[in-house]
Order: sequence, then structure tokens, then C-alpha cells
Amino acid sequence: MKTLFEEYTEEKDWLLKDVGWKKDLQPIRESQFTLGNGYLGIRGIFEELPLEASPGTYIAGIFDEISSQVSELVNLPNPVDFRFTVEGHKLDPVAMDFQEHHRVLNLKQAVLVRQSHYRDRLKRNYDYQSLRLVSMDRKNIGLMRVSLTALDQDCVVDITSSIDFSADNGGILSEGRKRLYRIREVGQREGFDYLIVQTLEKKHTIVYWSGLVLETEGKRKVVPEHVLRLRFKKNTPMEFTRIFCLKHCPATEDLRQCRDEAYAVFRQAFDAGAEETLDSHVRTWQGLWKRADVRIRNAGDDVQTNLRFNIYHMLISGNCDNGFSSVGARTLSGEGYRGHVFWDAEIFILPFFLFNFPEIARSMLLYRWNRLDKARELAKATGYRGARFAWESADTGSEETPEWARDVDGTITRIHTHQMEYHIVADVAYALMQYYAMTGDEDFMRQYGYEMLFETARFWASLIRFDKDGQKCGIEHVIGPDEFHVDVNNNAFTNLMARWNLRAAEKMYYRLRGEGTLFEPLAKKISLRQEEPETWRKMAEGIKFNLGRNRMIEQFDGFFKLKEIIPEKTNQNGLPLIPEGLSARDLEKTQLVKQADVLMLLFLLQAEFPEDVKAANYIYYIDRTVHKSSLSPSIHAIMAAAVHDLRRAYDFFNISLHADIANLYR
Repeated sequence: MKTLFEEYTEEKDWLLKDVGWKKDLQPIRESQFTLGNGYLGIRGIFEELPLEASPGTYIAGIFDEISSQVSELVNLPNPVDFRFTVEGHKLDPVAMDFQEHHRVLNLKQAVLVRQSHYRDRLKRNYDYQSLRLVSMDRKNIGLMRVSLTALDQDCVVDITSSIDFSADNGGILSEGRKRLYRIREVGQREGFDYLIVQTLEKKHTIVYWSGLVLETEGKRKVVPEHVLRLRFKKNTPMEFTRIFCLKHCPATEDLRQCRDEAYAVFRQAFDAGAEETLDSHVRTWQGLWKRADVRIRNAGDDVQTNLRFNIYHMLISGNCDNGFSSVGARTLSGEGYRGHVFWDAEIFILPFFLFNFPEIARSMLLYRWNRLDKARELAKATGYRGARFAWESADTGSEETPEWARDVDGTITRIHTHQMEYHIVADVAYALMQYYAMTGDEDFMRQYGYEMLFETARFWASLIRFDKDGQKCGIEHVIGPDEFHVDVNNNAFTNLMARWNLRAAEKMYYRLRGEGTLFEPLAKKISLRQEEPETWRKMAEGIKFNLGRNRMIEQFDGFFKLKEIIPEKTNQNGLPLIPEGLSARDLEKTQLVKQADVLMLLFLLQAEFPEDVKAANYIYYIDRTVHKSSLSPSIHAIMAAAVHDLRRAYDFFNISLHADIANLYR
């Protein structure tokens, strides 16, 4: 009979493995081994919570803040807390020796399994195995199974099984750690535990329920206690199974109703049993992989596994919640960037869902539409019309960019992206039109899409300025995707994405106007004037774009006059190193580029550029780009393939695959 561990570790190109205990790698492993379903994400911590573990339990869209600071994804109480102490000896990778240790994330079935052979200071041995999942079938439910066997003797074991209240959010710079929730109620019903917490400012209510079952020698019983003392027989496994439920309720003081609603969800899963919970979860994942798996012929196991690892992390981030949440820069695997939503969501993540799960792409666009009024407020507050989406967005759509951050050289620098990186407005419009082109979802456009498209065009029309002769126009004081260069004029990416946005809005305006019954209510709602589309057309035709006779696109006004520096050294992963002696402040005086900018433009609007333009700019900018963003290598892989530089296309593809596996952007 297969052990708990053996049953899920057979298909080699579906397994992400961690062999041996390496303390310094645990923060990385916790992120990599995250389990989730788009609604709930739990970091891949050890159940024993060894010293310096970083538990993370997140529900999509649940943000809160401490006064004067920006909103951040709330790190909620940790339901993965299970500890053994054998006659005073704690089973723990820090406190005990490992004879053997294997932990495996089975990507195909989305279960995290583990087998550890512990030895205490008296040379007594123990076999520890565990299995964990966050159900893809029942979004509120998680399951944890732990088995312990004393290999050398009978012994008395103390077991602590609880919900860990110590979880908190890590501080950035000088903020310090902070807890963004308070405990409202703790109790039991019918042998099951519950916990109710509420976030500090926004009063989100989260209800936990959990039940524990003990199985040994063919006997099974529900265990209501948090702390147990049991006698273990030699070579006789004791198996503990916990099913837990986390359910979010909107801001409310009716805790009883929240508790009872969550209890009904929990009891349905608990009564169905662990095996049914596991089986239904695995069946659901089979359906996901049937749609989303990508197989590479003749690929090595590591390439195929790494590709599936990246797909897995997208699958656990997608959620259909009518736009309550979107996908943050670090999904639900941690608190990087405070869980905020950037342009990454629409430009880099949404296409995956659009081609595989369009219902999730639709929900991501609804996230922006639900915050359209806030985008209008932001535009108005900064002197513009239409809709200006926040550079960093959380739950409300307000601008959530912090004022300070660490630069590439570790120095503290003021952030200006929220003031000048306008291209996110066109990025949202671009994703919107991609969705419409692929799905033909006219109902979505009529209810949401046209309004967003016209309001984004209005923003550009109020931002763009004509020259004195009224023929040419441009956008000054901007930041493009290359954030090394701040406060530049006529960034090519920004200008041409704005042009695309204006043209798309003009085209759809005249199309919609032909359907009077649909057009008039929207025109009235947003006070759309007849002369506006003509203004959009004129601005699109006149916007500045520096394309020289040599087919080179100048990234922004004056870029070609900056100091030309070509990196000569690379790191162990083949990524260029910034030459020694250059500080972060020096970079803006050089032609060094942080990430794909002109090449990003050529990728998104590839139909607008002939092959010779793509080739000339690829050759020029690839030598100057240092890829200080994980968004960069994938775009360079695509563009390298487009110009038939297949060796570098594969190199960049491989770097993209390893970005999180090898923690290249730590």
C-alpha cells in the first residue's frame, strides 16, 4: 500500500521538489509552494511553524490599512498550524535533525506533500508525512492531513492543533510589522472550532471553521480538543486530518449570521469527508489542465516542469468574482508590492485567461469597471478629464503607490510612477479591446466596455497638448515602462498606446452611434459631445513619434543623445549587469533601459510595424536593456523569435521560466 507521500510523487514532469532542509531557502520555498484557488491563497509553510517561518493566508480583494499608510493585502490568521512534542522534544526542522526530508508540490493535482525522517537528541526516529490542499472545487475549503509514526519505541506525544493568531503583515522600509485585523469571537459548536476576525479600518469579516479527525488502527473519531496527549505505539501511524473553512462576509456587525453561513459551508465539506474533498479537488484540476496545459516536444523534464509551474501559479490566481478582485503583482503568494494591482494584470496575465478561461478575463476587466468612478475622480483631481486608473490599485481603485521605495542599488528613492506613468490608462483599454476581439461579447461592451473605452480616450485628449502651430501634439513629463528615465517627453510607448486608444475609441464611437437605442443612453450618462471623436482623431494623427531614416524609434525625446553604455558582464543567469560605479541616479543620464519599452510597443502593436523596424530596434535596444523587471525577459523572448534570433529567444524564454523557480528577481 502506498504511503501518503508516495501516492502523489510519481509523475516526474509534474513535480516541484524540495530535498533536504535549507533554512535560507525557506522564504522562497514558501512562495513557490503556495496553494490557492483564486479566492484563497496559503503560503507553503511547514506545519510545525519553525523559527522565522512566514505564514501567509490571503483572500483575494481583502485589503486594509493603518492610518496614513497605503492599503495592503491582509495577512489573515494561519490555519496551517500543527505541532508535535515527543516527551519534551519538539518535532521541528530547527530543533531536530533531519535524516531525510522531501517536500513536493504536485502541480497536476495541486497538492503539497511531504515526508520527513526526524531524529531526536536521544537518537529516536520518527516518520512524518503530510498532505495539504486548498480546494479548487470548494473555494472556501482547505484540507491538511498529517501522519506521525514512532519508529523505535512507544512514546507519549503532545499535539497542538490550532489557528495561528500571530500572523501579521511585514513592514516596508521603516514601517515595522503590523496586524491588520482584530479577533472578534472565538468558540466551539458541536466539537468544531470557529474564529471570527475583522479588519481594522474596512471591517471585512472573516469566519474560520475547522474540524479535526484522528485515525489509527482502523478507528476514526472527531477530536474537539486543541491540545492532546496521546500514547503512540511503535510503528503504528497516527493520522490527523483537518478540514477548515475561511469565508469572507462584507462589512457587518451581524457576526452570528456570518458565523452561521460559514458553518453551513464548512459542514457540507466536513460531512462529505476528506476523501471526497480531495477527489473533487483533483477532478477540478484535471479539467483546468485539460484546457491550460502546454506540452513541449522533446523538452527536458526541467523545462516542461518549469513551464507547468508558471501555469500553475496563474491558475491559482484567477478568480471569477464579478470584479471584486484582480491579480496582484505577487498573486496570493505573499505581500510583495503590498498585493497591489498594476498594468501587469491586463497586459501580462489577462491574455492567459482570455485564451483559456475568458470568464476570468471578464472578471478582471470588471475589476477596472467597478472602479471607474474612482478613476474619474483621480483624473479630475490631477487636472484631467475622463478616467485615469491608479498606477497601484487595491480594493477601492484609489491611488495606492507609496511615496518611497528601494532603488536597484538599494538606496531609498522617492517614487514618481503614480504621477507620470500614464500608460496604464491605455493598457486597460488595450486589454478591453483584446477581450472584445476574442469573445465578441457585445453585452459586456454595452454594459461596461464602451464606457471605459470612451472615458480613457477622454483622458488622453485632456493630457495631450498641441504645438503652437496646432499640427503636432505630444505628452510631456511622463515615465514609460523603462522607469530608469523619469520625467521625459514623448515616450514612444506612451504616445503610441495613447494613439491606439484614441483610434479605437473613435472607431467604436461611430459604430455605436449607428445603433441609436444603445448610443443615446450612454452618451447622456457620460455627457459625450459630438465633437469629441473628431478631437480624438486629430490627436491620434498628430501625436509625435520619432522614427528615423534608419528605422530606429527614439524611446523619448533626447534619448539618442544620452551617454551610450553597453553592459559587458552578465550574472550567472545570463542577465546583463549594470556597470560598476553607476549609481541609481546616474542611470537616467545613460541609454541603459530597465525593461522592454520600445520593444514592448513593437510587441503590443506589432501589426503596425514592418519587419525591418522590428529588427532594427531589437538589435539596438537588446544590448542596452538590463532586465531589472521580471516583465522584461518574456517580451524579449517573443521579439527575438519575431526577428529570427532563435538562440536568444530560447535563452530569454528559459530565463522567464526560471524567474520564480530560481528567484532571479529577489
